[in-house]
Formats: sequence, C-alpha cells, structure tokens
Amino acid sequence: MQKLAEVCIKRPVFATMIVMALVVVGAASYFRLGVDRFPAVDLPTVTVRVELPGASTEEIETQLTQKLEEQINTIQGVQELRSISTPGNSLVIVTFVLSRSIDVAAQDVRDKVSIAQRNLPRDVKPPIISKFDNDQAPVLTIALASDRSLRELTEIADKIARPQLERSPGVGEVRIVGGLPRAINVWVDADRLAAYQLPITSVRDALVRQNADLPGGNVTSGLNEASLRTMGRMADPKAFNELVVANLAGSPVRVRDLGYAEDGTKEQRSAARLNGVPTVILEIRRQSGEKSLARLVAHVPPDVKLEIIRDQSKYIYAALHEINLHLVLGSILASLVVLAFMRSWRSTFIAAVAIPTSVISAFGMMWMLNFTLNSVTMLALVLMVGIVIDDAIVVLENVFRFVEEKKMRPFDAAREATADIGLAVMATTLSLVVIFVPVSFMSSISGRFLYQFGLTAAVSVMVSLLVSFTLTPMMCARLLKVGGPDMAPGASIATSTAPTPRAWPGPCATAGSSWW
Repeated sequence: MQKLAEVCIKRPVFATMIVMALVVVGAASYFRLGVDRFPAVDLPTVTVRVELPGASTEEIETQLTQKLEEQINTIQGVQELRSISTPGNSLVIVTFVLSRSIDVAAQDVRDKVSIAQRNLPRDVKPPIISKFDNDQAPVLTIALASDRSLRELTEIADKIARPQLERSPGVGEVRIVGGLPRAINVWVDADRLAAYQLPITSVRDALVRQNADLPGGNVTSGLNEASLRTMGRMADPKAFNELVVANLAGSPVRVRDLGYAEDGTKEQRSAARLNGVPTVILEIRRQSGEKSLARLVAHVPPDVKLEIIRDQSKYIYAALHEINLHLVLGSILASLVVLAFMRSWRSTFIAAVAIPTSVISAFGMMWMLNFTLNSVTMLALVLMVGIVIDDAIVVLENVFRFVEEKKMRPFDAAREATADIGLAVMATTLSLVVIFVPVSFMSSISGRFLYQFGLTAAVSVMVSLLVSFTLTPMMCARLLKVGGPDMAPGASIATSTAPTPRAWPGPCATAGSSWW
C-alpha cells in the first residue's frame, strides 16, 4: 500500500481515475438495481397440496397424507415434516436444513410425489408442489367497482383486466378474489335418476365423453395430407339437455329426462367487498403494475371503476426514501463533526470525499451480486457512513501532524505520513471486514437476510481503505496549507542556515580574520 500511495501522490490523475472508475460503475449500477422491501430469500420449505373431492378427513389421512409422507421422508436433509388433513384436501409441509439448495430439494420432492402417485386413488387431482417464497405477497390490490352483476365483473376482470396487467414488465401473477366464474351447471333430479336406475356417475361420464373435440385421422390426396378433427364441444348451453346419458330398452335417456342444464356460475369460494358492496379484486404480485393502469382504464367499460385499495410499493418507496434521507443527513453530520475538530474546510473536504465514493462504489457490487435496494442493504450503507470516513481521517491527521510538528512540505508529509500509518489503517479496516463478512455466512434464517448486509458493509469499508491510500494522500499533498491557515497552499517552510552572530572575547589567532 505504501508503493500505491507514493504513485498516487506523484500521479494525481492516476489516483483520481482509480476511484472514479469505481464511482462511475456504482452510479450506473444504482439505476439498474431493483427495489424491494426485504432481500429475496429462498427459505428451505416446500409444500405439497393434493385434493380428493368428497373424501373425509380420515380418508385423506390414510389414503393421501400417510402415503405422501412415507415417500417424502426418505429425502436427504429433511429437518421437519408436517401435514394438515382436511375434508378433500391434504397439505404436506417439508422443511429442509439450510445447507440444502431449495431448487434441488423441490425437485427431489417432485420425484418422490410422482412415485407416490401410483398408490393414490384414481380420482385424486394432480399434486401442486411449490416452494415457499416471501415475494409472493401481493404488492398491489385493485378493486373493480360497478353496478353490474358479480358475474359480469368477473368476466371483465378475467378477460380484459388480467391479460392487460400480466403484460406489464415484472408482473409475475394476477389473482382474482371474490369472483364468480362462468360455468355450465347440470342439475339432476335424484328421484328421476332413481326411477331410471342410473348412477350419478353415468351423467358425469356422458358429459365428459360427448363434450369433447376428438382427432378424426388424416386424409391423403396425392402429395397433400389434411388432418381431421371432430368438433364435439357444445357451443350452446341448451345443447347439453340433448346429450344421451344411457339407452334403456332401446330408448335414449337424455339429460332433460333427468334434470336440466343452465348457463350459470361456479360455487363461490371467496368473497370481497368494497364499502359493503360485493366486488372483484385483482391481486398483483411482485410489481405494482401502475404503468398499465392508464392503458387498462381505456379497455374496461366506462361504468367500471378501477380503485387501488392497497399499494405495497408506496410503503416500499417511502421506506427507501426515508433511509436515503438518513444516509444523506448522516454524511453531512459526519462531515460537520470532522469540521468541528479539524477546524479546516480543506481538511474536512479531504476526509468527507471518502463517504460518497465508498457508498456509491458499493452499488456496483450490489448489482453484480443481484442485490436490491431494500431495507437491509440500505441500513448497511447508513451504518457505514460513520465508519468509511475513519481511514481518511487517520491518514489526514497523520499528514497534518507531519506538517505541523516536523515542518515538512505537504508533498513529503503525505508520503511519509501514509507510510508511517499504513499498517495501522489496514489493521483497523480488516478488523471491521472480519466482523462483517462472517455475518453473511451465518447458518440460520437470519443469516440469509443478513447476507446482503454483511457483504455490502464489507465492500464499502474496503473501498474506504482504497480511498485512504490513493485519493486522500494525493489531496493532502495538494490541498493542505502549511505554516498556518494564512499561508498559501503549497508554500514551503523557510529555515535559516546562516550562523548566529555571537561575541568573542578576543581577536582570532589568525591575522586578518575575526569570529562571528
């Protein structure tokens, strides 16, 4: 570091370019960083959800949950295995040790569940396997308010609003809450079904079998070949009444003989109200989507009002703004404290330069490591404001001491003082790095959140060390005053070398000479 300081003192442009390169990269990276409330942390938890409609809790426990647990329990690294069995639904929660990669663990769970599916009932729905993600909380909630029916609002939300919002950059998912989706309901009279001696499953099988588009083969004509497809889906809801359920004694039994079909809605499984009125809510995850709201208003009917009832991004940006304000105020107050003790604007400027250079340079590392501007990383920078200036103050004070006490020119004092204090400055900085870096590798859930905190703090401290050995001595050599505050910068301290005249009691022994 002594050699680097000597080169930077002699080559001020070189010292400036070293620091400015880091600052420019950090400034460019700042505008590319994402904004979030907390760091993106993959917690080692995987959930498996399996549905068996109509099954009781005991059946779910014995036929689904136990068989899934037997297979999942053989996976390496399982720390905790829990299950929740409810009527028609089985939920298995698998927690792994922190050393396991969550992506690899989730794939292992999928493999074991696929093996267990062979022993599950035929009517079970496909399992839903998902990782726990703390970023799945909705950041924006929009309500569709209108005098229209809930079914019409659901159609507008599903066919118009959701596709427009999903096209926005960064929007991961849009969920509809409180809606009534359209459905063709077939109502069957139990007495008529018993009179024909038919099971209810025959009606279900007839609907599945006859309401489907089926391949019809290929037709070859010379060098051309065309594919045929049987158009079997019902276009009119009334056509469901003419479906044949069974043939009894040569006579077809149709749906209208057992009940009727209607164009209705599905069973409502969620509800949402706005000012006491039933409404449809759109929950947007991962990004606010406000840029698309202006376009969305132009597509929905005029009597449908879009009202934002919760916007998590406002809280995130407000918190980030508050942290940035404290960052700026902390930098100013730290500089004022230096001014109060140094009583020199030049010295204060030399020391204060380390604050913005260290903070801005840290943004480059954050962008390379895919960090975001969140509460944790910004908190690290706020705490580092008072620390990154320490190295520059130590070097500056030692240079100032060499100028005042040893009467050296600033150019020589900067070189000698930096070499004199270099080892102590490095020891101080590395002791801080040794504290912050292990925080990033703590083996706990809190360690996952503090990973970005430790690395951000360590990088800003290391940049401050580089500034103290490059920019600080170079600026001291050219900006410090010598011989008091009234002298011009760069002036040298004059020392007298002439002998001091003194009295002598008698003449010199040599003729023609005298003593002074």
